[in-house]
Amino acid sequence: MRSLFRARARRLPTAPALGAAAAEARALRVRLAGRTVLSEVDLTVTAGEVLALVGPNGAGKSTLLAALAGDLTAESGEVRIDGRPAGAWPAAELALRRAVLPQSAELSFPFAVEEVVRMGRAPWAGTAAAEADDEAVRAAMAAAEVAGFAGRSFAALSGGERARVALARVLAQRAALLLLDEPTAALDLRHQELVLRICRERAAAGDAVVIVLHDLGLAGAYADRVAVLHEGRIAAEGPPGRVFDPELLSRVYSQPVEVIDHPRTGEPLVIPRR
Repeated sequence: MRSLFRARARRLPTAPALGAAAAEARALRVRLAGRTVLSEVDLTVTAGEVLALVGPNGAGKSTLLAALAGDLTAESGEVRIDGRPAGAWPAAELALRRAVLPQSAELSFPFAVEEVVRMGRAPWAGTAAAEADDEAVRAAMAAAEVAGFAGRSFAALSGGERARVALARVLAQRAALLLLDEPTAALDLRHQELVLRICRERAAAGDAVVIVLHDLGLAGAYADRVAVLHEGRIAAEGPPGRVFDPELLSRVYSQPVEVIDHPRTGEPLVIPRR
């Protein structure tokens, strides 16, 4: 009974206003294993938008995502989530405000798919929102197209199927800030598009979505803003049509590229110069 009252005493989140800051990094500096991975990073994540983090391997994308989630302690600078320093949130309340999808999804026990998705509802246990658990799980599984194998063991799934189940878990959490680390890496063409459409739908509903991507075409097609990371700093940030400059991208990726407009949609397409 005592634990139930503690759960109900949690400070529950309210939906952020469109355009409001869901998360902020200010003068952020992160060191890992004695190496500076991020340096003087300033970034604001706003409700109602998809923000893509792009850049070459080792640029600091995943580290920045983890810092924005409050999962990494900065050497200096600050991360704020829902207007409060990330470290000031109790873990239970932080989980109500942001949902994180890591690069890989591994489980040690043979949970069924539906059980894995239902784990996303754990932060809401003991609150009035727990009444929506079943509906949230059903909706998340339908959105990620995993309802057809709800009873199968997670361990028996393919890499792409596991990735979609992990996404469904994050969607079921129904946090207003979604932080997704390379969610399309293991997916086929159809499901890559599915994931990015889901991101756009969540942003249209008022959530803030941050997604690490290697595919610049997907970033150009679906992101409202793009932050290009290079050697631990943000080399450029803004709408894809402005940020995807061939000279900048060629320098950042150490690979000559061309940027052309899609003939039908006008979205920027980045093509290696061969």
